[in-house]
Amino acid sequence: MQAIRTMAARIGDWSVRTPCTEWQALDLAGHLRCVAENYLEYLQDSPDSRLAKLFAQEAATAVLIRQQARQNATELAVLPPEPGPSRIMAFTVSAGAYADLMPDLWDRTHFVYRGTKYTVGDHAGASCVEWHLHAWDLARAQGADYRPQDPELLVSAWHWGVPHLPLSGGDAWEAVLRSSGRSPGWPEKDVPATAEKGAPAASGAANASGLPAAAAMALARRRPRRPV
Repeated sequence: MQAIRTMAARIGDWSVRTPCTEWQALDLAGHLRCVAENYLEYLQDSPDSRLAKLFAQEAATAVLIRQQARQNATELAVLPPEPGPSRIMAFTVSAGAYADLMPDLWDRTHFVYRGTKYTVGDHAGASCVEWHLHAWDLARAQGADYRPQDPELLVSAWHWGVPHLPLSGGDAWEAVLRSSGRSPGWPEKDVPATAEKGAPAASGAANASGLPAAAAMALARRRPRRPV
């Protein structure tokens, strides 16, 4: 979360394009607000949230991606007009509430996917990955770069928090970038045409996960789960 705030504070022109296809920085800020609000809602409604019902379908990965992309687009389209900093502030409020509530519910079932139970603690990996990816997006939109302090933690976070998407090999951070549909060299011409808008950044020193320290330690101790 701090990484998002740091990168967003450096943006002077919110109309600049980002690695998220067709999204300007203002759109990305809106997406961040929506996702943080959704994560808080899913947590409060678990194990009967909209997210749990989505994964309970046991649909193919491509179907899940399309459904989540449609949700992202719909929510972004109905946001009220507001400047980028206001959207980032709204993101901070919801993401902070999510982080504060999550440790007390760590072992609660969050959803079941293809017969495997994923807890609130498992899904913490999704927010961990999401925040760092979008911090990179905001940095790259400014012509800067961003790399988390502990990319290996994000590999573990991916396996537990994004079970429906495979993770490529190689350098840990580049694997996360490529597996989310991003090109580490963006804005070079090799940007993938199939890049997803949100999986599911001047180098800055930030907490590797964006989570409370105890939650980050618990996530790090989990054994990586093979992607489906």
